[in-house]
Amino acid sequence: MALFIGFILFFVITMSTDKKYRHDLVTEEYYKKEMMYQQEIDAEGNLNTLSSKLIGHKTDEGWVINFPKDIDATKLNGTVFLYRPSNEQLDFDFPLVLSGSNLLIPDNSLLDGRWNITVAWEYEGEKYLYKKDIIY
Repeated sequence: MALFIGFILFFVITMSTDKKYRHDLVTEEYYKKEMMYQQEIDAEGNLNTLSSKLIGHKTDEGWVINFPKDIDATKLNGTVFLYRPSNEQLDFDFPLVLSGSNLLIPDNSLLDGRWNITVAWEYEGEKYLYKKDIIY
């Protein structure tokens, strides 16, 4: 019985102290992000007030998100964040800049696989949030 308990304790201590077994959270500031969740829900709800839905699709140039045509791109200010669940080294963000009513995420920025796209912007005093999980 003592050998069994010693065996189990050895593995528990090894798993909790060895650097090669990382026990990181998916998001670094998890609790802070949870507190802001209601604001995200409200910003996502504001998407329903737009004249048309945001639509994303893959093209030869990369991933394109079509914004409503009646949005004035000069009054828009925000960021685009791309999260790669399998490798945090590939995560990146950049300022939101529209070309006409389209946002292009270049092909050379995206590797094949799953990505979570988050576009957060403010337009005429209202906050908006678009989230989409894609397979590129």
